[in-house]
Order: sequence, then structure tokens, then C-alpha cells
Amino acid sequence: MIQIENLSKSFTLHNQGGAVIPVMCGATLTVEPGECVGLIGQSGAGKSTLMRMIYGNYLAAGGQIRIGNVGVVGATPRELIRLRRETLGYVSQFLRVVPRVPTVDVVADPLLQLGVSERQARCRAEELLKRLNIPERLWSLSPTTFSGGEQQRVNIARGFAHPYPALLLDEPTASLDAANRKVVLTLIEEAKSRGAAVLGIFHDQSARDQVCDRLVDVTAFAP
Repeated sequence: MIQIENLSKSFTLHNQGGAVIPVMCGATLTVEPGECVGLIGQSGAGKSTLMRMIYGNYLAAGGQIRIGNVGVVGATPRELIRLRRETLGYVSQFLRVVPRVPTVDVVADPLLQLGVSERQARCRAEELLKRLNIPERLWSLSPTTFSGGEQQRVNIARGFAHPYPALLLDEPTASLDAANRKVVLTLIEEAKSRGAAVLGIFHDQSARDQVCDRLVDVTAFAP
């Protein structure tokens, strides 16, 4: 479901004389439906950079990325938007939302974008918010006013609202207590059971041990 071949990336520092910093070369990996692959490697090795290239936030310098039958490298903005709407979910470390939008609408939005009825979308959003222990009194408020842990749980709820065939998870259990960590790991296992291909970064070793089928060390892709 996720296929990466000979991927490379470098950053150009335009404010420092155009210095070019190579960060990745020859990255190759696959994630099959129903499989969770964990990315490991020391800080700065390129784990989050690889995730952002897969999602299309960073441009690759070379190589190929395919999600199902869609190529990410060279995709048009319209193609990327459709891929993200229908096929590729991404739970990042930080919640980014439009201010003043109620939490329940933030979580329901991926379903509304697909044409799901407002009633069905809100029911799914409410179900996830309950599972992730977001108090009902907060659902009508913007999550921008929440604590870091609450924002992370809203981010996770939004990422799991639609049954994406492929999921990118960047530290989904960070900042969570034991009870909510357990809920998130259960959501990941449920996604695997329905056939989702999951690629994640888990610094929590016990979380990796529970949900990851295998690990890929990104330091092997250093230039």
C-alpha cells in the first residue's frame, strides 16, 4: 500500500549562502495492508522528514513514493488533496486547525469532506471523542484552548475518523497518560485489522512492541 523506492532529500539554506544539506539517500521500504511498520533511528536521522515527504509536505530530490496506485512525487496539488482526503491519513505531533471551529466539527471534517452526512459524521466524531476521554462539555469549544494532551487526542480522533487505507502516525502516544495511550494503541490495532497500512514513529518502546510488525532504521538511508 505504501511503496518507497530510492528516495532522497536535501535542504538548501538560502539564508546561509545557499548551503545544501543532504539528509537522506536511497530510502526504500514498503508497508503492506494490515501491517504497521515503525521508523527508528537517532534524533535528526530523518524520520519525520520521511513522513512529510510521503504526505507531500516536502518535495523529494529523487526517487518514488506510491500510495496504492498514486504517485506522490510529481503529483499535482489536486491529486495530493484527493489522496489526503480519501486514502492517506496523517496524525502529526501538533494540532493545526482554524481558530474558533468547535472540536466536534474539527473531528467530523474529514468525513464531511467525503460527502458523509452531517449526522453520521458528528456521530463518528462524538464516538471517538468519548473513547479518547474528551469531556462532552468541551466538544463545542475550539481545541486551540485545550491542554497539549487534549489537543493531541483531538488530533488522533480526527486522524481516525475516516477509515484511511494508509496512515502516517508521528508520535501518536506522546503526551498521553496510560489510559489514553491504551485507547490509541487499540485504535491502531483496529486500523490494522481492517487492512490499513500504518507507518509510524514511536519513541515509546512498549508501544512499538505492541503494534509494530517490524522496524526500519532510517539511519541506513543517511547520505
